Amino acid sequence: MTEEDIIKAQNAPRDELGVIVINILYNLEGGTIYCMLDAPNKEAVEKHHGIMGVKCDWIMEVKTTQKK
Repeated sequence: MTEEDIIKAQNAPRDELGVIVINILYNLEGGTIYCMLDAPNKEAVEKHHGIMGVKCDWIMEVKTTQKK
């Protein structure tokens, strides 16, 4: 991915899978990208990345104390 691809993903609206990007942390030189997403479930996250042609090494589901 290029920096332009990352910025485009960051600014994209919620997709048809119900996934939206909250934040992306990246180091292109090191080949590392961490995404914080709001999604209905793990499967939606996997499909979301698959559509972009990006393989996730791992997905961790977490909870938040932030009110919606």
